[in-house]
Amino acid sequence: MSRATKIVATLGPSSSDRGVLERLLRAGVDVVRLNFSHGKAEDHIARAELVRECAARVGKPVALMADLQGPKIRVGKFAEGKVMLEAGAPFVLDAGRTEAGDLMGVGLDYKELPRDVKPGDTLLLNDGLIVLTVDRVLGEKVHTLVKIGGELSNNKGINKQGGGLTAPALTAKDMEDIKTAMSFQCDYLAVSFPKNATDMEMARQLANVAGEPWRHKPAMIAKIERSEAIPHLEAILKASDGIMVARGDLAVEVGNAAVPALQKRMIRMARDLDKIAITATQMMESMIVNPVPTRAEVSDVANAVLDGTDAVMLSAETAAGKYPVETVEQMAQIAEEAERAEEVTLRDDFMQRHFGRIDQSIAMGALFTAHHLGCKAIIALTESGSTALWMSRHSIRVPIFGLTHQHTSERRMALYRNVQPILMPAHNERDQALAEAEAVLVERGVLRPGDTYAITCGEPMGYPGGTNMLKVCRVA
Repeated sequence: MSRATKIVATLGPSSSDRGVLERLLRAGVDVVRLNFSHGKAEDHIARAELVRECAARVGKPVALMADLQGPKIRVGKFAEGKVMLEAGAPFVLDAGRTEAGDLMGVGLDYKELPRDVKPGDTLLLNDGLIVLTVDRVLGEKVHTLVKIGGELSNNKGINKQGGGLTAPALTAKDMEDIKTAMSFQCDYLAVSFPKNATDMEMARQLANVAGEPWRHKPAMIAKIERSEAIPHLEAILKASDGIMVARGDLAVEVGNAAVPALQKRMIRMARDLDKIAITATQMMESMIVNPVPTRAEVSDVANAVLDGTDAVMLSAETAAGKYPVETVEQMAQIAEEAERAEEVTLRDDFMQRHFGRIDQSIAMGALFTAHHLGCKAIIALTESGSTALWMSRHSIRVPIFGLTHQHTSERRMALYRNVQPILMPAHNERDQALAEAEAVLVERGVLRPGDTYAITCGEPMGYPGGTNMLKVCRVA
């Protein structure tokens, strides 16, 4: 393993070709994101099948992430497709309007907006490029004055500065999309715009019910996009398996300047709570049209890596960009270079944490031992992947290999920082399993005669959460 940080890439027109997708996986993509804001159910099912086929051809475990659209808080359509708003001009957002919009006003997909705003509120459209101030609310009409003008086209998003829109996190469309995602057993389900832990608990319950025919339960990712989510961040994390620092909508609501500190806080909290963190939005935005990133984008990706994020995510760069493969190659190179500058802080990590479970204590002991002995690898024989996850929460320059006979666990571990998942046959006998694990890593060239490694497992074998043994071995 040369890179600890994982790469999430969004599938779209630029990357749905079989040849391009295989090149993306070989270039370093670990997780493929299916954006349910676009396309029909049959499109997502076909793409999921394509990803699994390409992953098998490449010989690499790849996780599938289904990303729900969430509530559509958008303007309607315009007669001419777009209008040019001038600063100081009046503009009406009309929840009752059915005809196409014009320079005076436009309809709304989100019908509750008149009840969510009051005079003096600031509305930000098209990712904050257009700013409106609410003048008055009359029935279904929100009368505004244009503070910052610009081109406004069909279906652009609306945010309220400071938050406060009451739209539910899960819409009727999301509920149907969950069923679609469970039909191909997505490994991760990303929930857009959750406000609190209840939103995530509801999404998990719906996913578990929809996945019951396949006995499948996906890992849940909360996309932190609303200012209302920030005070409830810890509760949301505890109700989820991880978070996505979704910097686009979040920046519009809390202001651009607040996002970097929030990003660091969210990643740190996720690691402290043994959860996953994904950093997203505009990471390599210029590479949608340019063959190389800007220096600022290089620094952005590197800083996310140094913050300890599990993964960095590409959206339009791989979905619709001109250079999808080159973007992944550049991102992988930046991550590798940043990781060389990371500090190992195991001593501080251990002094500040308490372990109430045997399996967690074994995982921490493996890290500490491998670091001080200079082991070439840490091997976790795992059913669920939990031991590998706990190990991956701490920065260490020793690669972690999660060996499992569960396909679901193998793919899920593809998102864990510094963890390489490997599928191996199930063994009931401990010594047989240990010998097989060593043989797998010797065959892959990870271990050579004379190398030491740490290995963890549970005895008896085959029980999730049963890790209770740590052994240090030397290859004969």
